[in-house]
Amino acid sequence: MSELTRKTAAELSELMASGETSSIEITQAHLDRISATDTAVHAFLHVDTEGALAQAAAVDKRRAAGEKLGPLAGVPLALKDVLTQDGVPTTAGSRILEGWKPPYDSTVVSRLKAAGIVILGKTNMDEFAMGSSTENSAYGPTHNPWDLARIPGGSGGGSSAAISAYQAPLAIGTDTGGSIRQPAAFTGTVGVKPTYGGTSRYGLIALASSLDTPGPCARTTLDAALLHEVIAGHDKMDSTSIDQPVPPVVEAARRGDVNGLRIGVVKELGGEGYQPGVEARFHEAVELLTKLGAEVVEVSCPHFQYALPAYYLILPSEASSNLAKFDAMRFGLRVGDDGENDAEQVMRLTREAGFGDEVKRRIMLGTHALSSGYYDAYYGQAQKVRTLIARDFANAYEHVDVLVSPATPTTAFAIGDRVNDPIAMYKNDLCTIPSNLAGNAAASFPAGLADEDGLPVGFHVMAPVMRDDLLYQVGAALESALADQWGGVLMSKAPELEVTR
Repeated sequence: MSELTRKTAAELSELMASGETSSIEITQAHLDRISATDTAVHAFLHVDTEGALAQAAAVDKRRAAGEKLGPLAGVPLALKDVLTQDGVPTTAGSRILEGWKPPYDSTVVSRLKAAGIVILGKTNMDEFAMGSSTENSAYGPTHNPWDLARIPGGSGGGSSAAISAYQAPLAIGTDTGGSIRQPAAFTGTVGVKPTYGGTSRYGLIALASSLDTPGPCARTTLDAALLHEVIAGHDKMDSTSIDQPVPPVVEAARRGDVNGLRIGVVKELGGEGYQPGVEARFHEAVELLTKLGAEVVEVSCPHFQYALPAYYLILPSEASSNLAKFDAMRFGLRVGDDGENDAEQVMRLTREAGFGDEVKRRIMLGTHALSSGYYDAYYGQAQKVRTLIARDFANAYEHVDVLVSPATPTTAFAIGDRVNDPIAMYKNDLCTIPSNLAGNAAASFPAGLADEDGLPVGFHVMAPVMRDDLLYQVGAALESALADQWGGVLMSKAPELEVTR
């Protein structure tokens, strides 16, 4: 493996600034790594070799001309296949969008390009971001680089696996119920869900519009903060975008000081059902933060226990509405258009062939929840629960600065282990869903390896709306303290992948 692929984004930036390497060299090293490892990992659905090298050459040319560039200019990135990129295939992990090339860039992609970040390609994901394992992709599962027999988490398993496999130093994910943070926990990486509205959803293929949030994935807290700063900020193309300054996330990541910070441990997010090794690493991290000067107290959020059922009413309801536009008339796949079938039959045949089982399941759930006579009993009640959960957060933040919990109840499970048990699969997001319902900022940071299986454990931090900087403050402090114990970041303990040539 090229040493360039082992570097963090911040280190690569310094090497380019000093003239020791170029974006072309860095990009080619990562493309070679993808070529050598992705048969085993399957993190990517599309690798844009020609486009990435052209972007890298353009950055090198600007640098050579003396142009002042942003801190991540020339650094490669993997993009979740749910964000549109002009002229690049975008499928959202679904057959129904196979072959579709968007005619425009999403706002996130526009900002990445403006910052000179090189987009390597599109990463695998659960179909339309519906899933907790990346087994629901129509193009086959992604494998966890720590153990190829296990899932990398979902729905953004491709993005997190690409970082964990050293195929890219940075990635973009989207988080609807934990789809950035849960894969980060399972792959020993950093995943951040910014405040809802803090990053633009324009050009994001919607799953649940009131929950979806694009965010950064990286191997270190500072790298995630640098990427967060690039993609965040108000966007007039998104009516839910927050018109406020971006919180000082990079400054917080560089400071990494928790002395005097008040941290609340959510007592409802632990205990029965949580893997002992996960709880052990979580409590060790809390103890470490206490030694660093944080004040730690237990906090009760009594309505969190209802978050999972409320989420699985709200999400399918919004998804059933958002996915109605995939009707064989406007995008991608069209089945049965042979002159023998009318438009309604073509629509039915296309949806039957183009949507996977999990998507069909959630569309049926959502349609039922929104149907006449059931709206108040299901969707309406779920929205009331959502309000109670937001109040739990508000009450807690009157006494503490941030809340913490394990990011997931267990470590990564085996591929195929839970595909026939949707409820068990949904419980993977038990700790992450409340933040989506309330719109808060949240993140997962590596906390160590579970004793039972030697797999990564995530430490979950939740912060008030537009206080994303607090996430980085806590994450950087924890990362620094643990690196002193381990002799480096957690990823340095990952097994070497077998490469193919």
